[in-house]
Amino acid sequence: MLNKILSVSGKSGLFKLVSTGKNISIVESLNDAKRYPIHANDKAVALSDVSIYTKTDDVPLVEVLNKIKDKENGNKTSVSPKDSSNKMFAYLAEILPDYDSERVYASDVKKLISWYNILIENNIDLVVEKSDSTEQSDAENSEPKTEE
Repeated sequence: MLNKILSVSGKSGLFKLVSTGKNISIVESLNDAKRYPIHANDKAVALSDVSIYTKTDDVPLVEVLNKIKDKENGNKTSVSPKDSSNKMFAYLAEILPDYDSERVYASDVKKLISWYNILIENNIDLVVEKSDSTEQSDAENSEPKTEE
């Protein structure tokens, strides 16, 4: 579901992709259910394409969100995006101990916590759905299993 949930530059909150056209997409705010046009020159990123820097490799956002969900037992976070930076970074260190402290900023952690809470409030599944082309590719690459 996270491949249809977008973050739009210049707009707060998260948006669900409703429809797309040649040079415009229609999105619906998860905060107030209002619909907005997003033009081709607006920067919109699907949450499935977001990752968090670690000292070794980038970790997809969906993995981090699921770690938070496990820690919080499916409830909202125990910290608020309005808490101090130190408190938010301590929370992130519990979830993702090897995050890159030089490349992950307080604003990133604030967004992470805020986004997680919005997703939980709206009962959004924290999974990335495979596209049809990916599923077809997987089917073509898998060898049939035979018993001998």
